[in-house]
Amino acid sequence: MEAIIPNLEELEHLRQTTRRFMRDEVRPAEDKVQHDAYELPQELLNPLKQKAKEIGLWALRSPAEYGGQGMGLEASAVFAEEASRCKMGAYIPACGATGSNPPAPILLGTKEQIERFAIPAIADGAKVFMAISESSGGSDPARSIRTRAVLKGDHYVLNGSKLWISGAQSAKWGLVFARTGDQGDRGGITCFIIDGKPKGLALREVPVIRSFPTYELTFDNVEVPVENRLGGEGQGFALCERLLVEARVPYAAGCIGIAQEALEIAIDWARDRRAFGSTLSEKQSIQWMIADSDMELRAARLLTQDAARKCDAGLPFKVEASIAKVVATETAGRVVDRCLQILGGMGVAKEMPLERWYRELRIKRIGEGPSEVHRMVLARQLFRGTA
Repeated sequence: MEAIIPNLEELEHLRQTTRRFMRDEVRPAEDKVQHDAYELPQELLNPLKQKAKEIGLWALRSPAEYGGQGMGLEASAVFAEEASRCKMGAYIPACGATGSNPPAPILLGTKEQIERFAIPAIADGAKVFMAISESSGGSDPARSIRTRAVLKGDHYVLNGSKLWISGAQSAKWGLVFARTGDQGDRGGITCFIIDGKPKGLALREVPVIRSFPTYELTFDNVEVPVENRLGGEGQGFALCERLLVEARVPYAAGCIGIAQEALEIAIDWARDRRAFGSTLSEKQSIQWMIADSDMELRAARLLTQDAARKCDAGLPFKVEASIAKVVATETAGRVVDRCLQILGGMGVAKEMPLERWYRELRIKRIGEGPSEVHRMVLARQLFRGTA
């Protein structure tokens, strides 16, 4: 399952293919739904999925033997930047038209788990949730996870709750990280596949600032078969960390893509909009906002590429992924804020996507680990001399 690592020419071809797909197929479909919609109806989505499969954009990182394209992390970052340049981009690239990330059972699952869960998810782009965070804290899962799984015969019994879980309502299955060992022990966390909506699982919608809600999941004596345990007992934390570290790179790239789209909207606006006898583009204050935004996005893009390339080369990249995540999310927030300011009243109007991106990018600084935690990770490495 070794990833395909495209060269620069192939990466540029991927970028242009994704850009055309977004321009010609995805955005016209997205324009047919309301401003804050976060899903496309099946009659719009299914033709896009078929087109993505035809042009080689389907399930980009999933192994080719399971129906994906089998590409590395840099290709995923290039794709994510372009595929996020739409109103729904902060929720799901290309409005969900290109499949999902490689399902976790591919990494650690049994043959039966891969056939039962991973391959169908790749084939139809099914949504999968990942439940880590709890009300006791989400940034330190080694200590905060209190949801407990107790082995009883041929099944585990889960009790506890998870909070801020995206996509849980519509997901066919999901991953739940629960404690099977001592509290505070990284080796005491195990991952379970939750199939459907088993008896004892309750979902409560928790609306947030962005356009799509999160959910609280409550487990009341939920029985999970032993065969749905992903990996061995105590292997959950290592799996969780691997999934999160890799996910931070396309996560960062997606934020860059949104901000790049916002910047291009602002540039076009500033060229045409006149105030006090000249266009906005002739005013130094606007020029500096545009120039600063471009420079910061270039830096964020290079840092994201650096993390992706180290991953593809088989080198440690945890610190680089953290740096990319912080810089990209914070940069994107600043850029969209500037662009909104340049457009003035139109910037906050729902005729434009800027106000939606402004809300949704604010959450990006919290998701996949808040900025403060990533700064802590980097600082520890610097003090140890291992960065």
